[in-house]
Amino acid sequence: MVHVTLKLFATLSRFTPDSGDRYPIAPGTTVKHLLEKLGVPEDDVRLIFINGIKGHLASTLTDGDRLGIFPPVGGG
Repeated sequence: MVHVTLKLFATLSRFTPDSGDRYPIAPGTTVKHLLEKLGVPEDDVRLIFINGIKGHLASTLTDGDRLGIFPPVGGG
């Protein structure tokens, strides 16, 4: 088991688990698989950052990664 720090922002914050500061995942878990496990709709995800660098749904997470997920931003 490896651990990541998980931050979901704005309207996605409701999906953040209590253990988001040290969330356990299986080795080889992708961002997409993690979001599915948390119940986050893929269409609600706009930006993915892993350790401050833009990531993708297919990005594989490793031990100690910091994952930030942002929804689309509206407004005008």
